[in-house]
Amino acid sequence: MRDVAPSLLFCLMFGAAAAYTSPASAEDIYSTLERSGSSTVKDHVRRAQRARDAGRWTEAHAAYKAALEATDPASNTEKERAEIAGELGLCELELRKYRDAAEHLAWSLEQRSVLPLELQLRFDAGQRKAASHVATLYLSVDPPDAEVLIDGKPISAPARTYRLFLEPGQHMVRARLAGHEEAFASFDAQAGKPTTISLQVPRAAPGIPAKGTSTMSSARGAQASSVAPSTTASTLRIGGAVVAGATMAAGGGLLIWSAYTEDELHDRATALRGADEDASRCARPNAPRACSELRDLQGKRDLLKKAGWVTLASGGAIGALTLLSLLVDRTSPPSDGVRVVPTVSGQHAGLIIIGAW
Repeated sequence: MRDVAPSLLFCLMFGAAAAYTSPASAEDIYSTLERSGSSTVKDHVRRAQRARDAGRWTEAHAAYKAALEATDPASNTEKERAEIAGELGLCELELRKYRDAAEHLAWSLEQRSVLPLELQLRFDAGQRKAASHVATLYLSVDPPDAEVLIDGKPISAPARTYRLFLEPGQHMVRARLAGHEEAFASFDAQAGKPTTISLQVPRAAPGIPAKGTSTMSSARGAQASSVAPSTTASTLRIGGAVVAGATMAAGGGLLIWSAYTEDELHDRATALRGADEDASRCARPNAPRACSELRDLQGKRDLLKKAGWVTLASGGAIGALTLLSLLVDRTSPPSDGVRVVPTVSGQHAGLIIIGAW
């Protein structure tokens, strides 16, 4: 009995110690990194963990970002990089950097098989929340080695398919490749909604210089005689595009103004009904002054809406004529092609012009 008591006491002490250390913690998750990672990465991760646990998200974000940039495939495993990227995404989510958060969390979850279940669940929940605030673009490009640009900025290395996270609003995607014509598409990205675009980059037609090449004409006299008409036509087209864009932008502005007026009209009507239980009082001869103000505001709203649509339609007509002139005039092939894309959405209206005059 005397021998049993010390043994029982030892078992109880060992069990208590095991119970204290068994729950997964941030330090346990990064234990592999602590043993195998470089000292620079370890220092950044320690600093990030302390800042994160204290709720200092800006500091934690900077430290996790520095840690991810300091990782090296030669000394850090795929699991370590995926964990750091996921934690960085969660910090960005707290800072409302939703696009960056969606990108880092999505990249981390692509290595889902090497992540512990706890991190998979945390990163999944964070990625869903981040994706609800941004637009997701699923893009396929053929040929896959074409360079892709979003709003004029090149993205990652060429691939056949992409999943991109974008801020809500109007965007332009382009694909280009030497010896091929450019392919492009304009779209209105909406938060929480996916957009699917497929771009085909066709080969340039024979006799037409491909993008990035130039030709030298041997007939100097013929070239000189064509400069003046070409310059005049280009000037007129540029002027038409500018006028069309400005007109459509003005029309869109008027429609937005009418929408604000509609909200103000609704608020005033609601306030009037709240102050007067008799909903039909505005129809009586002794109607209050607020009823007259409501009628004036309603007339202003209708006028703005009508003017907005008329202006928008006029800009579209001017843009269509400008585009038609580009399609009809093929007497001299352009050096790089000119394309005009009318674009209209709930918040934007205008023309997108690509090429050289």
